[in-house]
Amino acid sequence: MAEILGLGATHYPGFWMHDDDMSVILKRTLNGKRLDPALKDTRNWPEAMREEWGDDEGAAAAGRHRARCFRAFDEQRRLLDAFQPDFILMFGDDQYENFTEDVVPPFCVYLADTMASRPYDVPESSPFPGRNQWNEPKTATFRHTGHPEGGRYLLNRLNEAGLALPYAYRLRYDRGLPHAFINTLLYLDAGRRGFPHPVVPFHVNCYGGDLIRMHGGLAPPSEAGAEPDPASPSPRQSFELGRAIARALAASPWRVAIVASSSWSHAFLTPRHGWLYPDHESDRARLDELTRGGFRQWDTLTTASLEAAGQHELLNWIVLAGAMTELGHRPRIIDYIETYVFNANRCFAVFDPA
Repeated sequence: MAEILGLGATHYPGFWMHDDDMSVILKRTLNGKRLDPALKDTRNWPEAMREEWGDDEGAAAAGRHRARCFRAFDEQRRLLDAFQPDFILMFGDDQYENFTEDVVPPFCVYLADTMASRPYDVPESSPFPGRNQWNEPKTATFRHTGHPEGGRYLLNRLNEAGLALPYAYRLRYDRGLPHAFINTLLYLDAGRRGFPHPVVPFHVNCYGGDLIRMHGGLAPPSEAGAEPDPASPSPRQSFELGRAIARALAASPWRVAIVASSSWSHAFLTPRHGWLYPDHESDRARLDELTRGGFRQWDTLTTASLEAAGQHELLNWIVLAGAMTELGHRPRIIDYIETYVFNANRCFAVFDPA
């Protein structure tokens, strides 16, 4: 009989880096041309940001921030192991990894028996260092099991409901799973005990019109044309898709954990703070909605409001919110962690089976 667990997590690349590398995105912003020169002076920063930055460019704060987040990941791993899902359906975005100029689907389901990933094998041009806090080799390969039968079942039920979605049997990204997926799996196994649960990755195009012109946020934006690239799927479309996914899986024979992986407001996507730090006010509003049940109205959010707050990746959570609304599941916040220095705020939540 079907039973469904919901989890909301994150996938920040900095967590696998050494403490003195973890603020790499902020350092890149400070060295770039996009930032107002006045904001390069720490005296013009919010006091809390100066404290977090400290006299070591955030290195001491990095260890504390990671440890707190990993405690939340450990709790989610405990919940997963206790639930023993037949598979995990994981919503994650793509930042110019598997999808580039040749095709940009709104959604895509990966139907793989096994997936091999090399998350640390970054090119020399990458702003991210290849060294990692586990001291694993740069070419370390991580293998995860898929559940193509569950993926095909979901695709067929959605198709019958009038929602035909793209799918793929092979990843084009030369390092395997895009970071939204592989990082989440690495952090759910931070103790390196092994990860036995099969995974069906479900891509959500969170970056929309910014994907190509900003290379998923990894490059300065090129000029948008008079007619910009298409936006992400709308919050309403994503929410309704989540509801349809829940209906399909509730009628299945499997125990499924639905996981949304993303941080919330991202500094490098937040224009109202000069791309220096996240939009805490908007994230606190989302947290209040999540806590009080207002997530059931996340279909009324707009793409414009999400992008103004740097909350592009919240779309992953909106699909989850639709699914949990359909099932009547209520969230329990494991932790909510704000930061000025480490690019984005993070929420960890569980939606227990009814």
